[in-house]
Amino acid sequence: MKPVLDARDVSVRYHLRGRRVLQAVDGVSLSVMPGEALALVGESGCGKSTLGRCLVRLQRPSSGAIAIDGIDIARMSERALRPYRRRMQMVFQDSQAALNPRRTVAASLAAPLLAQGVSRAEAAARVAKLLELVGLPEEAGSRFPHAFSGGQRQRINIARALALDPALVVADEPVAALDVSVQAQIINLFSDLRARLGLAMLFISHDLAVVRQLSDRMAVMYLGSVVEEGPTEALLRMPRHPYTAALMAAVPTRDGAAPAVLAGDVPSPLDPPSGCRFHTRCPFVRERCRSERPALVADVDGRTTACHFPIQS
Repeated sequence: MKPVLDARDVSVRYHLRGRRVLQAVDGVSLSVMPGEALALVGESGCGKSTLGRCLVRLQRPSSGAIAIDGIDIARMSERALRPYRRRMQMVFQDSQAALNPRRTVAASLAAPLLAQGVSRAEAAARVAKLLELVGLPEEAGSRFPHAFSGGQRQRINIARALALDPALVVADEPVAALDVSVQAQIINLFSDLRARLGLAMLFISHDLAVVRQLSDRMAVMYLGSVVEEGPTEALLRMPRHPYTAALMAAVPTRDGAAPAVLAGDVPSPLDPPSGCRFHTRCPFVRERCRSERPALVADVDGRTTACHFPIQS
């Protein structure tokens, strides 16, 4: 079975004034199989959202390859890319900003269909099915976005992402702006849609509780690079990279104990540390960590870790 998404050595660089270069994403490789959910986690500013936008070509990568169904779309022109747009869609965190306030819900859902040459009659029928699919009544199509709650608007955004029967959906913090009770409903909706439609999904999140419920595998990013990847339960149960362990320690516990706080600040991507980029905050740092950048090494159990001295299970 071939992956729906296969990204290799993807980098994003921003050239600033004074010949300075900001490396937002630095050589990331990842893949998502049909029906699989991969979570991308890390602190704010680590490059998760930038990578997500690149993978659906809302942003062009500086280098690397991004294959959708085996076809590299990384360097395609907008015109050449158009037939592949329907294969990959994105759901954003801000459900209100993602919808045109001057369009009815039906018009917003029909827009991608009409852009791909679907007739108005077919589009109208498809809109009704999409609303049902995400748990909204058909009459919701005649209303405007301001008439809905945040959770309902996110359902509309999910419906729009599904309009063209994509193979891949990238969801960027899709429940972060919602109340806890509504989060659970949207998480359940994502799980149900993945099972029913066989979607490949990439979830971008900083919430490990959400990640545990939604994903099969997890990739941990730090300062633009993946430092650990593997089955979600294995990484959450026994992380091998100190950064993954620090993220786990920062999760509030049920017994009310105060979560651990990761020491230090995230270094600037304009001036990243030499060697291992996590060494300035790592409690296990050694001299080798300061001078030599670790490679992402695969283990026999399907996990990869970029650490000279990984935590032993």
